[in-house]
Amino acid sequence: MKPRSTARTVEAIAYPIVGIVVVLGLWQAYVTVFAVNPIVLPGPWAITKASIRHFDTLLEQTWPTLAESVYGFALAVVIGVPLAVCVANSRILNLTFYPILIATQSIPKVAVAPIILVWFGTGMESKLVIAFLVAFFPIVVDTATGLRATPPGLLELARSVSASPSQTFWKVQFPAAMPFIISGAKVAVTLAVIGAVIGEFVGSNEGLGYLLLSANSQLDGPLAWAALVWLSILGIALFFLVVVAERVLMPWGHH
Repeated sequence: MKPRSTARTVEAIAYPIVGIVVVLGLWQAYVTVFAVNPIVLPGPWAITKASIRHFDTLLEQTWPTLAESVYGFALAVVIGVPLAVCVANSRILNLTFYPILIATQSIPKVAVAPIILVWFGTGMESKLVIAFLVAFFPIVVDTATGLRATPPGLLELARSVSASPSQTFWKVQFPAAMPFIISGAKVAVTLAVIGAVIGEFVGSNEGLGYLLLSANSQLDGPLAWAALVWLSILGIALFFLVVVAERVLMPWGHH
């Protein structure tokens, strides 16, 4: 590894850590100096103690939220990417389905969550569907945008060597769209966590969202904030997994 690359890597790790330490220090100082009630705003130290004290409970409630988020995200990719391919390569399908996609995206998912619970019940299925609906739009839009943004020169080159439509798609269009697909996946995977929590808020007896509501109802501020922290860590971990997948699927983009 070159010295310059090493320095950039160290900076990329060090600066966020310094920023987090500064924010946490100011936060702890504020709640200590002004004696803020933990019910209103617990300090980082109180949240850390709550996380340690309720570690088993937090870990147990993380698994349902993780499963709902991953399954919803995977379903969004499996359905969204093929649909985006159809929309990007067919003017008729684009005119037919794109307005419907925009219309469905404009509906607040909190508003449709109770209806989805009526349809699918209070089990994992309803949370999976909500996570899918939230994650679906960025996958479709970014994939379709990437396919349309294929450089014309590459398409001309494929035609000049008599490449078939399928060869042009798999060898030219799809690889050119990969950066857009990955960008959409990065957004979608974090939104899937939000969708899962929305479902747990509306109706559930498990998951970090349920634990957060339960802690709030018991005026246990530190535990509620601990659940928030764990949700944040879950979202970051899933985002990191997409970054790892990006490096595997797009090795040419990381030299």
